[in-house]
Amino acid sequence: MTELTERMQDHRPRFRWDFTFAFLSLRFWLGVRALFVGIEKFSAYRAVAVPLIDPATGQPDASGVMVNINVKSYALANYAGIPAALGDKFYHEPLFPKFVLVVFDKMLGPAFILTGTMLLIGLGTRLSLAAQGLLFIALTVGLVLIDQDAGVAYLGIHIGLVAAAFLLAEHNRFVVLKKW
Repeated sequence: MTELTERMQDHRPRFRWDFTFAFLSLRFWLGVRALFVGIEKFSAYRAVAVPLIDPATGQPDASGVMVNINVKSYALANYAGIPAALGDKFYHEPLFPKFVLVVFDKMLGPAFILTGTMLLIGLGTRLSLAAQGLLFIALTVGLVLIDQDAGVAYLGIHIGLVAAAFLLAEHNRFVVLKKW
């Protein structure tokens, strides 16, 4: 029997590890990216005065000179969904309703954390991909309104990654809920 005839008689679907690994790579990348984007919404830098260290001795400078260094910290009080520099531009954009801006600002960080976590553990993978796609589209609309073309192109790459993940979703393995 020829190889073609054998393939035609074997109607079982073939398990393709290469597609599975391609999907897992996208799933984990998008999940980690979303999770840490959401966590970073709770970060802030603050200036802290520390003594100047003498490079020769490794001890604080004898003159008592202090230098300011920026220290990054994470706290609920630090939350800013939309960066302050962009927030001012959004508030002055007449096509962007102010109540939508307030709601979007409050939900952006938690939405990224939730969708990233869902992707990483495989809980409602398609649902979390759809939510991320909608987030990226909403961010794109905002950046188009304030004329931030570089950010729009950057988000376009993310939309392409979400679309690629949807194309490979049938090869999703290692999940909590496969259907969603």
